[in-house]
Parts: sequence; C-alpha cells; structure tokens
Amino acid sequence: MADSLKHTTTRGILWSGIERFSVQGVQFLVMIVMARLLSPKDYGLIGMLTVFIAVSQSLIDSGFSQALIRKQDRTETDNCTVFYFNIAVGFLLYWLLFALAPFAAAFYESPELTSLMRVVCVSVIFNSFAVVQRALLTVSIDFKTQAKAALSAAVVSGIVGICMAYYGYGYWSIAVQQLTNLGLNSFLLWVLTRWRPKLIYSWSSFRALFAFGSKLLCSGLLDVVYRNMYLLVIGKVFTASSLGNYTRAHQFAEFPSSNLTGIMQRVTYPVLCRIQDDDERLSQIYRRFLKVSAFLIFPLLLGLSAVAKPFVLLLLKERWMFAGTLLQIICFAMMWYPIHAINLNLLQVKGRSDLFLRLEIIKKVIAVVVLCVTIPMGLVPMCVGQIFTSFLSLVINTYYTGKLIRIGFLRQMRDLLPSLLLSLSMWAIVYAVTTVFSDSWMQLLIGASVGAVYYIGLSYLFKFSELDELISIVRKK
Repeated sequence: MADSLKHTTTRGILWSGIERFSVQGVQFLVMIVMARLLSPKDYGLIGMLTVFIAVSQSLIDSGFSQALIRKQDRTETDNCTVFYFNIAVGFLLYWLLFALAPFAAAFYESPELTSLMRVVCVSVIFNSFAVVQRALLTVSIDFKTQAKAALSAAVVSGIVGICMAYYGYGYWSIAVQQLTNLGLNSFLLWVLTRWRPKLIYSWSSFRALFAFGSKLLCSGLLDVVYRNMYLLVIGKVFTASSLGNYTRAHQFAEFPSSNLTGIMQRVTYPVLCRIQDDDERLSQIYRRFLKVSAFLIFPLLLGLSAVAKPFVLLLLKERWMFAGTLLQIICFAMMWYPIHAINLNLLQVKGRSDLFLRLEIIKKVIAVVVLCVTIPMGLVPMCVGQIFTSFLSLVINTYYTGKLIRIGFLRQMRDLLPSLLLSLSMWAIVYAVTTVFSDSWMQLLIGASVGAVYYIGLSYLFKFSELDELISIVRKK
C-alpha cells in the first residue's frame, strides 16, 4: 500500500509538474512576446478586470470541486449535481457582469472597459463547463490528460494573441488570447474525458457537498478579493501603466511560486485524503512535502529577486524597468505561498473547513490593515507590506496544523531552516555578482550560473535529504 501510494504520488507530481510548467512556460513566452509588442497600459486595462473574473470563478466552483475530491464515496448523483449547479451559476454571473460593465468603466474612468469586460467575462461560462471534469481527473491523479488539454490550448491561444498584437489590436489581443485559451481547454477536457452528465440533480447531495464546500467558498472569496484588491487599488489610485508594471512583476514571481503551489496542492490533497485517518503517516508525508517544496521554491524565488532588473530589461524593454524593481520585492512574499498551500490543504484533508475559514478571516483583516497603511506611501512600500503579511500568515496558518498533527510553526521552521539559510546566502552572492558587471547579459548569465552551482553544490556537500529525494524521483522516471 505504501509503495503504491508513493508511486501514485510520484507519478502525479511529475505529470502535474509537466502540465503546469509546460503550459505556463508557453504562456510565459507568449507574454514576453506580446509585452514587447504592447504597452503597460494595455496590460493594466486587462488587470482592472481580473478581480471580477477571479471572484466569479470562486463562486462557480463554490468549494464543490474540493468537496468532490475529498468525498471517498462520491456518486454519479454528486457529480451531476455539481455540474448543473456550476452551469447555472456561470450564466447568472455572466449576465450580472454584463450589466455591471458600465459601472466598472466609470469607477476606473476608462470608457473602453465596458465592451472589454463584456467580452472577457465570457470566460466565466467556459470555466463552469469543466469544473467536474477537472475534479474527477484530480481524484484519479490523472494530470497527463489535463496536460494534453492545457498545453494544446496554450499553444493555439498564444499564436492567436501574438498575431493580433502584431497587427495592432492592443488590449483586445490579450482578451481574445485569454478567451481562446479557456474555451479550448474546456472543450478538450470534454473530448479527452469519458464522463458525461446525466439528467440527475439532488438537493440532498447539494446540501451534503455544500456543507463542506461553503466554508471553502467563503475562504476562497476572501483570498481572491484580497489578492486582487491590490489590482483594484493600484488601478484606481495610480495609473494603468503602474498597474501594468505591477501585473507583469507579479506574473514573473507567480511563474515558479504559483506553479509549484498548484502542483503540490493538486497532488497532496487527493494523496493525503487517502490517509486522512492515519495521523502518524499523515505527519510523515506532510513534512516531506513541506521540505521538498521549500528546497525547490526558496532558491528559485530568491534567485529571481537577485537578477530581477537585468531579467526584465532583457526580456521586455526599457519601458518595463519599474516592473524589475517591484519584482525584486514581490519574490520575497511569494516564496512562502507553497508552504501556505500545504498547511491549508491539511485542514481540508481533516474536514475542518470551519478552521480554514476562520484563519482566512483573521489573515485578511490583518492584510487589509497593512494595505491601508502602505497605500499613501506608494507602490513600492505596498509590495514590502506583502512580505510582512505573507510571513505573518504563515505563523497563523501553522497554528491549527500544530493542533491537528503536532507540526506547528517552530517545528516547520526547523525543517525549512536549512533551505532558507542556504537560499538567503545564495541571494546575497548572486546580487553581489550583478553589481560587478554592467552588461545585463553578463549579470543574468553569470549570476544565475553562480547561484545554481552554489546552491546545488552546498546541498550535495551538506547531504540535504531533499536533493537525494529529487534525484531518486528523476532516476526512477
């Protein structure tokens, strides 16, 4: 049983990683090409609409996908109930957003947002059609099928977006690229999966799933609103160009952080759900997930922070340089996100969505206070405030982890400390290297090379178990 679970977990992590990094890699390259053709203002206009789409997606899911994954005795009635509920909510939300579009344009004082919002928000309907398919594929830890759909959609939509940007369609090229990606992805999931909804709907099934999912819905809404509050505030208080620079910096930091978070969340949740009643085994596997995540994400984010300015200058153009300054700071906040995600996953595994919601309320109240304090100081202090909020959230998240399986903040920090200290020292060395050279190519290439050799070399020298585990996974596959 243990070997079977380990094999399933390893395979899931590998395919989830292939899907996330191949898809995001394609989208990353597309974004670079399009950013060189478009202006920060174009991306800023799309960024103004992100909060509406993100909130709508949380409402569509309503925590049902997590409830389906966790439920070990799920039935066809459960699947169909979730499917039809999502479809109904998707259409209702789209018409609500359609009606709100003129008010959003007036709020941002950007008349072009009316038509743009009405087109972009069609993505809400596309997403509602594939929630159950993704949940069932995740239950079976089948990320290979998801990888096929997502990668195909990313390539096709990327070509469409680049062509439109080249021919001068401006922000419309970003909108059509996003819609093509989501629509094609949902269509391919239908083609590649065998599940089809039947004409079944059960209110008792709805209530049972919603009892667990509703608290995750509230938690998700709080998190989505908070994460997108920065876009809302920056778009209103500052300029569309400032928002464009912030969204690009955030996207660069998100590439390693959110992708690794997504990989670990999608794999750890169904895996840990299978052993949810065995606390000793749960604790052992949980700690391994934490250590491997930190070992990977800390050097990636801190290394990116150290070479942020030459990185942005070379990939984009001089007009995007402010994004490099913001990226240096945001990386220090984003490096903790995978650790947050695994901690919160445990609460879901244990069925404690009530604690999940309680923690989210506490964290978001603190985060909003920090945001309000830093807004008058400017955009850079606002990003610094995110570092403080992220670390404080880690302390709060680990409180109930310590209660449930006796792995609280101090024990987790002892596990993570070797990777953290090694990554911080690597950051200092790489940053020093970038000050020696004046050429951006030399700063980036030599800095990245020195950082990689230093981190991997000392990990091998001091016999980090995480390095051995990753090497073992690669050799087996």
